[in-house]
Amino acid sequence: MSPGAIVLIVVAVLLLIVLLSSCYVVPQQQAYIIERFGKFKKVTFAGIHLKIPFVDKIAMKTNMRVSQLNVKIETKTLDNVFVEIVASTQYRVNAADVAKAYYELRDPAGQLRAYMEDALRSAIPMLTLDDAFAKKDSVAADVQQTVGAEMARFGFTVVKTLITSIDPSPAVKAAMDSINAAQREKEATRQRAEAQRIQIETQAAAEAEKVRLQGEGQANYRREIATGIVDQIKSLQAVGMDIAEVNNVVLFNQYLDVLRSLSDSPNGKTVVLPASTPGGYRDLYEQMTSAMLTSQESIATPMPPASPAPRAPRV
Repeated sequence: MSPGAIVLIVVAVLLLIVLLSSCYVVPQQQAYIIERFGKFKKVTFAGIHLKIPFVDKIAMKTNMRVSQLNVKIETKTLDNVFVEIVASTQYRVNAADVAKAYYELRDPAGQLRAYMEDALRSAIPMLTLDDAFAKKDSVAADVQQTVGAEMARFGFTVVKTLITSIDPSPAVKAAMDSINAAQREKEATRQRAEAQRIQIETQAAAEAEKVRLQGEGQANYRREIATGIVDQIKSLQAVGMDIAEVNNVVLFNQYLDVLRSLSDSPNGKTVVLPASTPGGYRDLYEQMTSAMLTSQESIATPMPPASPAPRAPRV
């Protein structure tokens, strides 16, 4: 091979190397920072690009996709309960601020972590434990706004911040479970007492209604008996009997009814009655009328005035 051919081959290889080193491809969702002699030149995005070999260089390959950072801190609530907070934040580099994000912030994840911890330690101590659980979304939104404003100065956007866990100590968890169990037992006791009260009121109302109906039944029963006796007296008087004979007949019928009820009663006991009937009834009738007349005469006769006490003789 002649020396001229060798030179041509060497030149061709050098040209190929220069051509290959001057072309570069940027993948999708990435940005390359190009420096010329150590100074920022431009930012190139997805596609094929050219650069001056040995003059321009790729200083940084920046990922434009969303990244996530998890932060775990321990802090104290307003009611002096120590809790462990786990928060997650998603962030990305702004397309227009790729150079700023690279040249002004050396450790984006570390800086973002510091801002997150500071914001959480400022927000959680202002809330009680119950409020921290109830308002964690509001706390996350406030933290996102605060941290997002700080990171925007360096070309980053905070997409979303979430508080994924609020974990008190085991002793606090046990105390909270005991409080919840006591509250549920209190509510169950109140419900049972209310049900018992309703049952008692319903039973009392039923008993009152039963007594009222029994009273009405007894009253109607006695009213019908009295009506029957009056009708019986009128019918006896209509056939020419005087009032004494009528009373005798009525009392005798009642006497027989009492004997019948005593004999039919399952709780009846031995009763001693006069052997002769109606002679025994006659004696009973005379005793009853005599007792009634005696009581009437004692009521009608006034009591004699008490005699004055005798005076003692003078000495």
